[in-house]
Amino acid sequence: MRPLSHLFAPLILTAGFALPIEGQAEDFDPFAAAEQSGNSSRMEFLSEVRSMAPGQPFHLAIKLTHPPRWHSYFINTGFVGRPLQPNWKLPPEFKVARVAWPVPHIGSTSGIKTYGYEPLVYHLFKVTPPPTLRVGEQITVSAAPSWQICDENNCLLEPGLGPASPSEITLPVAAEAETDPSNVPAFAAARAMLPGPLPGNLTVQASKTSSEITLLLSPADAVPEGTIHFFDYEEVMDAQSDPVVTRGEDGVRWTIARNEEDNSKTTNTLGGILTLGEKGYLVEVEYGATVSPPVSFSKLLTILGGMFLGGMILNLMPCVFPVIGIKIMGFVQQAGEDRRTILVHGLIYAAGVLLSFWVLSGLLLALREGAIGNVGQDVSWGYQLQNPWVVWALMLVMFILAMNMFGVFEIGASATSVGGTLTHKQGMNGSFFSGVLATVVATPCSAPFLGVAIGLAFNLSAPLFLLAFTMMALGLAFPYVLLSAFPSLVEKLPRPGPWMESFKQAMAFLLFGTAGFLLWSLLSLKEVGLGKMLPIVLGLTFIGISLWVYGRWCVISRTRRTRTVGYVSAVLFSGLGLMASKPPPTGLDWKPWSPEAVEQALEQGRPVYVDFTATWCATCQVNKSRGYNRAVRKLFDTHNILPLKADYTNSDPRIAQTIAELNRRAVPVNVLYLPHGDEPKVTKEFFGSRYIQGFIREHLGSAKTQSPDQ
Repeated sequence: MRPLSHLFAPLILTAGFALPIEGQAEDFDPFAAAEQSGNSSRMEFLSEVRSMAPGQPFHLAIKLTHPPRWHSYFINTGFVGRPLQPNWKLPPEFKVARVAWPVPHIGSTSGIKTYGYEPLVYHLFKVTPPPTLRVGEQITVSAAPSWQICDENNCLLEPGLGPASPSEITLPVAAEAETDPSNVPAFAAARAMLPGPLPGNLTVQASKTSSEITLLLSPADAVPEGTIHFFDYEEVMDAQSDPVVTRGEDGVRWTIARNEEDNSKTTNTLGGILTLGEKGYLVEVEYGATVSPPVSFSKLLTILGGMFLGGMILNLMPCVFPVIGIKIMGFVQQAGEDRRTILVHGLIYAAGVLLSFWVLSGLLLALREGAIGNVGQDVSWGYQLQNPWVVWALMLVMFILAMNMFGVFEIGASATSVGGTLTHKQGMNGSFFSGVLATVVATPCSAPFLGVAIGLAFNLSAPLFLLAFTMMALGLAFPYVLLSAFPSLVEKLPRPGPWMESFKQAMAFLLFGTAGFLLWSLLSLKEVGLGKMLPIVLGLTFIGISLWVYGRWCVISRTRRTRTVGYVSAVLFSGLGLMASKPPPTGLDWKPWSPEAVEQALEQGRPVYVDFTATWCATCQVNKSRGYNRAVRKLFDTHNILPLKADYTNSDPRIAQTIAELNRRAVPVNVLYLPHGDEPKVTKEFFGSRYIQGFIREHLGSAKTQSPDQ
């Protein structure tokens, strides 16, 4: 036992490294303040007319001319940013509407794709006056636009953080509107920037899955060669993904990944601007059935052949191969020398395999078509990978199966014994259920092939989907049928031996690769992120150690005392691994900010913590990911602190005024309001959880304060 104890001691000492160390990067600030460029955009407020008429619409334009290499934003910014907000101030009964968003282009900030305008842009609006205006009176229309501009390294809010000064246009009311000749070129340029209607010979269809959105532009000859992109209004697409464009007989198919943060899951229409080369077109289309490309006969043969071959390969797995010869000999014993009866047993056995595969494929097809599960669910192969806990569990399963197939420990030996038990069943019913059970016990070994098979077949139509799985079942059943027709061939089969162990270990690498893919998927989810990679990898390392301990010291050949120590060590390391690798918990339960909410909580004697933030503020997002761990949330509960989020993504004069009162000029601003009239306590701009814990203890102490109802 001494060598075993010495082996575990250094491993246990390293367990602390599996968990992230809070605050170890506390003093590192990747968002150091950038120098102001001193440049700013030039804004012009233009009218197409120099007199308006009662009830007759006219147009106004906001022209922005940016400094060199700076851009403003489309309504869908692509990542973070703020598009133009006109902030109209209209006389009573006047109405205003944007004509359309100008056609944007793809730009870049800090290497991240953005959608915007450079070097200038016109925003065109239609103003409709009421018919009750009196000829001869003077009418003033004003706006206080605000927007954001960025270059590759910096971003600025314009005209500044505070409220914008209004720009005014005063027009007389006449019997008929009169065009202003001096602004004709400007409005011609403004209209040239707008998207046009789709050409009459071009149709657009849209479809979506849980992970992708596809546009089908048809016919193909109506789509010119060149760059194709779609700028959607609702941010349903992942702007950072590269679209895939394929031309086929049915049209041009444009596919892009969905935005993981899309909140419009139930929206049935897709709106945006389609660009074909230099031209832009307005598109609004309802989502239809999945527009999958038609499968050519050669591609279908390739898929079906691959499925059949995959089923054949399953027979080489250690769970299945040893059973084949035994099973065929069982058929011979039941049928005697009657070759026809032996073949019938083999065919019935194959029918059992086919039935089990049809049940599996039917279940998957029902999920895909929404026949079972949540009403209206969007299901495709991998739809479950949007849940971090599902991805985490699948990653652990694949990792554990890979360790098993690699020989680190043994499970699933009962599969072969089940196969042996099946040989004792008698009659045709026994042969049928032998096929069903043989498929079931082969499943742990077939995971790599089933995953690939489902991936290939999932986008096929329902009949072809079932046909693909039928081919895989026929591949699995083929050796049984062949050997039932020619039982003497059993003697020609290679003997089970070391080659099977080598084959099994080779298959383990497929599972390791699958576990790696799932790790990448887990880190890609917004709830997890790349910062969680180190504890996940260390967690998998500890789980691997626990499986190694189990396989080496928990076997029956070891003494009882050795097995006991092995079991305890395996449980310890697996527990550490699970704790380190599990998805992070949710953050604070933020409530919407308002001055009234702050005042009401303070009157009740409750501290209030306000996060003045914005989606376009990168430092704000980093603070949220680092600052509010379990210990911080516990302090919030202990002191009964109300967390409020003041979202400054869009201009809000109340937020701007409050920030100014705190002697700050930009977000992020995080402030703790204390009851009984104490001065607000403002945090530093960039922080982690260790700082927030100290900040709360400094101003509220360690003892629990009384809640309002005490």
